[in-house]
Formats: sequence, structure tokens, C-alpha cells
Amino acid sequence: MKKILLLGSGELGKEFVIAAQRLGQTVVACDKYAGAPAMQVADAFEVFDMLDGDALAAAVAKHRPDIIVPEIEAIRTERLYDFERAGVQVAPSARAVNFTMNRKAIRDLAAKELGLKTARYFYATSLEELQQAAAKIGFPCVVKPLMSSSGKGQSLVKAPEELEHAWQYGCEGSRGDIRELIVEEFIRFDSEITLLTVTQKNGPTLFCPPIGHVQKGGDYRESFQSPHVAPEHLAEAQRMAAAVTEALTGAGLWGVEFFLSHDNGVYFSELSPRPHDTGMVTLAGTQNLNEFELHLRAVLGIPIPAVTFERLGASAVILSPVATQTPHYEGVGEAVAEDPRTDIRIFGKPVARVNRRMGVVVGYEPLGSDLDALRDRVKAAAAKVKVTE
Repeated sequence: MKKILLLGSGELGKEFVIAAQRLGQTVVACDKYAGAPAMQVADAFEVFDMLDGDALAAAVAKHRPDIIVPEIEAIRTERLYDFERAGVQVAPSARAVNFTMNRKAIRDLAAKELGLKTARYFYATSLEELQQAAAKIGFPCVVKPLMSSSGKGQSLVKAPEELEHAWQYGCEGSRGDIRELIVEEFIRFDSEITLLTVTQKNGPTLFCPPIGHVQKGGDYRESFQSPHVAPEHLAEAQRMAAAVTEALTGAGLWGVEFFLSHDNGVYFSELSPRPHDTGMVTLAGTQNLNEFELHLRAVLGIPIPAVTFERLGASAVILSPVATQTPHYEGVGEAVAEDPRTDIRIFGKPVARVNRRMGVVVGYEPLGSDLDALRDRVKAAAAKVKVTE
């Protein structure tokens, strides 16, 4: 049995803890606020700001974990090298977490070192630099913080007069103390996918069936597995995912995002060194092991012979229309009453904010079924659930 220190305790962390508990592991869930979803199912918890390196080191010294599993970006990631040198396993690795928590590091690795096709991009540490970079790229362009999640601080800029707002919004949405943005070419893509990729300690790199997804404001709204992807595009995405995860090193599950264009092929977009929000569709039983089980087994070094595709799946999020300290849920029964292949997860977040993700509905159909009809059914079910005060 291993003791795992989980850094970040949101809905993804909660499912990871459940997977860990089922295999007899001990988990200490950490986050900056009490009552976070993963804390509700963990063996113990700690509340502190993980951008505080001393507080992070104190938690490690107190609990003496065998493994540290980061779930969020807002971590004093350079400290992870110290823990790794002291003999604590970091999942997938301290190098991977440091690179991928910062868009600058991962984009430069992908584009400059590995030669993967990405959108053209520049960095900006001031409004003036942002204006100069946007002029080189042209409009529309996309402006993002170097360090953020769930689309925070991201904007599509269509004209020069929108850049000042994009700069302010990007800085406000940045996590940590980095005041630098990335401005990139707007790719006119036909679809986008997440390719869940599993690297093992002693085994081959495995790929889950691709997951299509719809985002709004850079944040996931629905996902579906498996969309139609041209075989040559899927093969190229797998090649890119294998290259970047090998360069980052370590064992675990990675969410690797790509843009697909009929005319221009495959573009590497972003990468997360942990379970991905769009991968919640795997909770519908689309695979022999869901993404959280895969991450855990890879981290523990338990062999994963293969990932098998069992059935089509879809997910749709439940967003809160209100801000409240006491969220309640209406329509849960109605959401799952009409079809036995529909299920729901309420995350258990103690506080609701407007448009905060509070739950997800998942559903499945046999392979070969109508994926669009499945997506419509799951979205309709999610729409029946209301977050109230």
C-alpha cells in the first residue's frame, strides 16, 4: 500500500481518490479550501495554498508520502524537484509537471525541440508586447495566460482595439505570480480532440479512443467518445502524443489536445499530465478502465495490458446559474428516469458560483450506435438538473 499526497481536490481528484481507495491506497487530499470534493472521500486532508512552497514542504514532511499526484496547475512546481530527489515519486514526474503547468515551457518543447506542428505564437509581458505580437500574427488571434485552467483569462481577439481588454482579462485569469501571456494564431479547425495517453513504468505507451469535445470560453461543456477521426490524423496525433510524453518522462495518464483540420492536418494544442476534464466521459464505461483508474495504475506501476473500447459515450456538464453558499440540486431523478444508460455525478462542491461546473451527466450506447443521438440525449438529461440556492 502506498501513501499518496494529492495536490488539488476537485472533481477529477475525487474520482482519482475513489479509484485509489478501491485498490487499497491511502490518500491525503490537499486544496486551498476545506470541504473540497476529493477531501470528502480521502483518508485525510490538508488545507493550504499550494503556491506557498514552505506550506507544501510542511505537508510533505508531515505526511511523508510515497507518491505526490498533482491535480491542478497552481502549485509551487519547482519544489517537486526537491521532493523527487529526496526519493518521493512525483506523477508523472517533476519535469512533466513543471513543463506542463506553464504554457511557455510546453509550447517551446513541442514546437522548437520536438518539431510538432502548432499554431504560430509569441509571448507578451506587457500590453505593448501583446500589441506587437498580435500585429505579427494577425486577427483573429487567441490570447491566454501562461498559467491557468478551465479557460480562465482566455479570449479570442478580433481587432486591435480589443487587445487592452484581453491583456487585463488574461492577467486577471492567470494563476500564480506569472504576469505573461501567450498570443497565438487562430487555427480554423474542423474539430478538436483529447487523446488520453498512458505511459507506463514497464510497458508500452497506450492510447485511449479519441474524445471529441465542445468548449465555450475555453472551458469544457460536453465530450464524446469516439468521434470520427481520419485514420491518418489519428496516427499522427498518436505519434505526437508519444513524442511529447516521452520527452517529459514519467508514468501516468496524460490529456493531450489536438486541433484537426481536413486541409492542414493535425496541430498539437496543449497537454495535461493528469486526468482530463473531457475524459469524464470514460465514467460511462466506454473503456475497460476509466481515465482515473488508468492514471492510478500507471502511477503505481501496475501493468495495463491494453485499453479496450467497450461502448460509445457522451458527457455534458451541469453548470450553476447562481452563486450560493448552500447549493441544492433539483431534477436529479428526472435526469436519469428516462433511460437506464444515463448516469449522473454531483461533485459535492461546497460553494456554487455562476457558471461553476457542479456535476456531469454521462451516458452510453453500444458500439455502432448513433453518436449524435447519444450526445443529444445526455445534454437533454443534464439540462433537467438545476442548481438552486
